[in-house]
Amino acid sequence: MISEQFILFGSVLLFICIVISKTSHRLGIPSLLFFLLIGMLAGSEGIGGIYFDNPSITQFIGIIALVIILFSGGLDTKFSEIKPILGQGLILATVGVFITAILTGIFLYWFLHIPLLESLLIGSIISSTDAAAIFAIFNSKKMGLKNNIAPLLELESGTNDPMAYFLVTTLIFLIINPTTSLTAMVILLIKSLGLGILVGFFFGKGSVWIINNIKLHTEGLYSVFTLAIAFLTFSVSYFIGGNGFLSVYIAALILGNSHFVHKTEQIQFFDGIALLMQIIMFLTLGLLVFPSQIVPVLGIGIFVSVVLILVARPVAVFLCLIPFKVGFKDKIFISWVGIKGAVPIIFATYPIVAGIAGSEIIFNIIFFITIISALVQGSTIEILSKYLGLYIPNKEN
Repeated sequence: MISEQFILFGSVLLFICIVISKTSHRLGIPSLLFFLLIGMLAGSEGIGGIYFDNPSITQFIGIIALVIILFSGGLDTKFSEIKPILGQGLILATVGVFITAILTGIFLYWFLHIPLLESLLIGSIISSTDAAAIFAIFNSKKMGLKNNIAPLLELESGTNDPMAYFLVTTLIFLIINPTTSLTAMVILLIKSLGLGILVGFFFGKGSVWIINNIKLHTEGLYSVFTLAIAFLTFSVSYFIGGNGFLSVYIAALILGNSHFVHKTEQIQFFDGIALLMQIIMFLTLGLLVFPSQIVPVLGIGIFVSVVLILVARPVAVFLCLIPFKVGFKDKIFISWVGIKGAVPIIFATYPIVAGIAGSEIIFNIIFFITIISALVQGSTIEILSKYLGLYIPNKEN
């Protein structure tokens, strides 16, 4: 009976999310906001009354979802589109994330007197942007952007999660082991990113050859086989000390820009399963949160949101783009489109699982900031692009 009830609730929630996504597209608000709210309404303090309070399971679902979403994003990314803005995108995805995390953490430390490492941890968790949220808005509005801004935002959003992940896991390690030296942290960073790139390159090149030569008897197995490669890439990278998320994206980027059998069908498969995992991930995160616990952190959440949107993100963007010929209006728009998504909420489960003191409060703060970001920034992208003269209407999907 329990299994049947689970299937019933799951299918109803999935159905509602898909239907409600049409409304979110018309309003220009990221679907993630509605998915999270549906999860909250279905949760223990909502009308659904489904009790769910397991950060470990949430983290597991989040990792599975992120691997699929990053792999799908890598498959869809064309070298020809990102080549002109490769340097800008990678600097924003690494140095930009670092600056955003540091500035946000410093403001929390100075003004709210939160311990330094915990302040930096909050800044790191909330430092990356969400590609799915940004481009769902672009597609729903059928809008384009001048000056290669769209591919730049796509590249940054698709590649900045690994840096944020490294900062989050490093700070958790430092909080638990405060005597760790700076040298050890630098070595860990180089190892994590270096191995992540190497594993991603190896699996990307290898997967092209294997998929083209394995000769499976059923066409549908090719997509399943490629899915297995995605998870294997993440796992191998993780267990040898590399950044698994970075490896997955690089492997998919190489595969997506190569010729392999049933390419169109496989890309469509991953597009569909990535959307499914986004919905499942947001619903799970919505179920995990207790709305009554968010109320006490509203003040801190608003403060961090203001610092993040109006100070940390703009400073990071302007500093990172100094070496490049990027217009002032372009920088303003890029600064504003730093929408937060599921990744910060997933990363916020890591301190809980690690047993960090006050981690539940951190989770609630991050959850609230994500909602504010999606609501405020997500609903004003089109308006700002028109105001700055960067809007290209009637873009074909």
